[in-house]
Amino acid sequence: MLPEIGAAMLTQSECHDLFDTVQKAAASLGVSEVEALFGAHCAALTRFANNTIHQNVAEQDRWISVRVALDQQTARATTNRFDPDSIRNAVAQALALARSAAPNPDLLPLNQPSVISETKRFHPGTASATPGHRGRAVAEAIRIVESAGQTAAGIYCTGQSAEAIFNSRGVAAWHAETMAQFSITAMAGDSSGWAKASAVSHEAIDPLALARTAAEKARLSRDPHEIAPGRHTVILEPAAVLDLVGQMFGDFSATAVTDSRSFLTDRVGKKLFGENIQISDDVAHPLQAGVPFDGEGVPRRKLTLVEAGVPRELAYARSSAHRAGAEPTGHGFPLPNEVGEAPLNIVIAGGSTSLDEMVASTERGILVTRLWYIREVDPYEKIMTGMTRDGTFLIENGRVSRGLRNFRFNQGIIELLNNVEALSPSVRASGEEAFDMVVPAMKVRGFNFTEVTRF
Repeated sequence: MLPEIGAAMLTQSECHDLFDTVQKAAASLGVSEVEALFGAHCAALTRFANNTIHQNVAEQDRWISVRVALDQQTARATTNRFDPDSIRNAVAQALALARSAAPNPDLLPLNQPSVISETKRFHPGTASATPGHRGRAVAEAIRIVESAGQTAAGIYCTGQSAEAIFNSRGVAAWHAETMAQFSITAMAGDSSGWAKASAVSHEAIDPLALARTAAEKARLSRDPHEIAPGRHTVILEPAAVLDLVGQMFGDFSATAVTDSRSFLTDRVGKKLFGENIQISDDVAHPLQAGVPFDGEGVPRRKLTLVEAGVPRELAYARSSAHRAGAEPTGHGFPLPNEVGEAPLNIVIAGGSTSLDEMVASTERGILVTRLWYIREVDPYEKIMTGMTRDGTFLIENGRVSRGLRNFRFNQGIIELLNNVEALSPSVRASGEEAFDMVVPAMKVRGFNFTEVTRF
């Protein structure tokens, strides 16, 4: 039994019927090799600022993206109209584009069907969440921040999506899921605090706990102190780990390695990080989200990206796997594309040290809530620059002693992952600079802060 879904969604049977229309249109144009991607999205958002809800918005959309494949030519066209004439026009446009495209000698025939494991990620309560539900939660969160003499801003979003891929060789894959996200910033006169979470079920998110966290961070970081930049022991909360370490995962792509634009070029199989670094890509992990198949309908396989500090496996699309004599891993993007593939369900294995225990074990260090404005400085050594934000604290004698002015950093991810002294249990984390992942907090020695900011 399929879950009850809204008008913007696409059921599996509806996708079947729509693909029949696609195939008939393709056959009438003399095309036998055709693929269709289907997508639907429905999301509603409650936005608040200055301790007031000021916006409730909702959007929904549906689309079909048709790709035709000739001998060595392929192209796609997209429409958000589902009537037969619009679908036929999309097929005709894709065909015209394919005929004008440069031949691609690496183009493979369309994918054959294979077994795709089901991942259940649809929560009816999240799909049916109302503005009233979100508004009540936001109002209570605002009261918590306001009672601390601070000002709250943020968002509460709930939504649902469906994705499917069908092709003329029998691939028929469909997936639906829900997602909820809550983010809050608490602002005081000279400080701020922040907290964010996302989950398939809105019941797994506690807006009030997040509001308390943000308000406490703003309180503790008031009247920020300035200390000299340099090499410091740092405790990165999961969101900070996500946004910094998350910058490297596009390089775990076979195409990127082959093109020598990955920091893993000539490094796969060699010790690169510390022994305590274990990273996988696992779409089936209970804290993950996303479709269990890739842009050509290949099932996503679990990858051991890093084992005891050694990069082991790469993501392969069908074409990069064919060139390498390997098996595709189900991480390819829809064709045509120039990127190839990338892992999207990152899980960094954690440890048994709690965040509080990390702080208690630190004689002098810095606690970082989150990072932002992260940019790459050196692509081969994976050196990144960015700044701390919304809760940066001095640790003295095993306790958080006061807030600090924020820092700019220049830090290599390779170096960082060689200097991890402790790991917390992993959690689903949300940030702003990378997609959501399952990551731990990290205690890291020798983190390189380069200057102090003015706030």
